[in-house]
Amino acid sequence: MTLLDHDLDPASSTALVVRALQPLVRAEARAEAPAAGVEPADLEQSVWVRLLERPAAAGPPADAARWVRDTVRAEARRGRRTARRERPYAGTEPVAGPADCPERAALGAAERRALRSAMARLPGRCPRLLEALLDPGDPTYREIAGELGMSQGSLGPIRSRCLGCLRRMLAAEVVAPSVRG
Repeated sequence: MTLLDHDLDPASSTALVVRALQPLVRAEARAEAPAAGVEPADLEQSVWVRLLERPAAAGPPADAARWVRDTVRAEARRGRRTARRERPYAGTEPVAGPADCPERAALGAAERRALRSAMARLPGRCPRLLEALLDPGDPTYREIAGELGMSQGSLGPIRSRCLGCLRRMLAAEVVAPSVRG
C-alpha cells in the first residue's frame, strides 16, 4: 500500500498526493522543459493544474509515476504547439492604449481647434510664426526665418512673446473653478 492508496478526506488527500509526487513532477518538468521551449516551473504548474482538475471521484491516479510522465509530456507538447502559434511583438504593430479611445481623440481634436482659433487671434506676426513652428514637417529655424522674412536670431524672442500672449489669452478664457460649499 502506498501513500496514494490511503482513504482520507479530499483536502488532506490532495496535500499528501502533492507532497508524494512533487519530486517526480519537478524532475520530469525539468527534463522536458528545454525541448518544449517552456520554463520548467510553468510546466510543473500545468501538471499540478491537471491533477487538481481530475474529478474528486476518480481519486489519485492508479499509477502515479506513469500519470506524471504522461501528463508532463502532454503539457510539453501543448507548450510546443503554443510556441509555434504565438509570435513575439515586433513593435511595428500599433498598440491600442488609453490615448486611442474615442473620447480622448475627440477631446484632443477640440483642444487643437481651440488652440488654432486662439492662435489666429494673436496680433502681428505671431499667428504665422506659431503656425510655422507647429508645421508637421518640423522645419528648422533657418527655414522658418527664410519663409517669414525675418532674422533667425529674432525668432526665439518673438516666439517667447507670442507664447506669453497666447498663454494670457487662454488663461482669460478658462473659467476658474468655483468653490463648493
